[in-house]
Amino acid sequence: MRALLAAIAALALALTGCATGENTNSSEFVFVSPGGKTEIFYDGPDRKPLPDLSGSDLMDDTKRLSLTDYRGKVVILNVWGQWCAPCRTEAAQLQKIQETYPDRVQVLGINFRDNQREVPQDFVRDRGLTYPSIYDPSGRTLLVLKGYPRTVVPATFVIDKQGNVAAAYLRELLVEDLTPVIDRLSAE
Repeated sequence: MRALLAAIAALALALTGCATGENTNSSEFVFVSPGGKTEIFYDGPDRKPLPDLSGSDLMDDTKRLSLTDYRGKVVILNVWGQWCAPCRTEAAQLQKIQETYPDRVQVLGINFRDNQREVPQDFVRDRGLTYPSIYDPSGRTLLVLKGYPRTVVPATFVIDKQGNVAAAYLRELLVEDLTPVIDRLSAE
């Protein structure tokens, strides 16, 4: 009984942590999903900088990737796993985005919860993906995303050229979902 009450309390705390609309520090990005929304857009002063994310390159463990490497471009930051069925469809869509906007957009993946590096590497090779991914089996890279529910995969954050979060999606995306946001941010 005691364990059940502790589990219920922990679940309630986790749910309320993501559902509040209060951002106590207005200078940093804190993920909030008001009312359980799966699409959230941030305009002008509501955009906050995402802390730098960095980690080992999935395909080359001697190389480090960092979100700040792509400042000046719109960044599509996608949390994925080869075990995730929607990620399989979404990967091809993100590759199309990378090919359509090579000079203005950078897709950057965060491979999550894949404990054997070779498995997601095969996923990337088999699908012909050319955009880079940070290898993050434990989710440590994602810890800088305050308030982000790390059980949601796939998840995608669209980051403007200055490094501020302009949109967050907690669902599978198609090219058509991202094109209007990319076009608007590219024009800024």
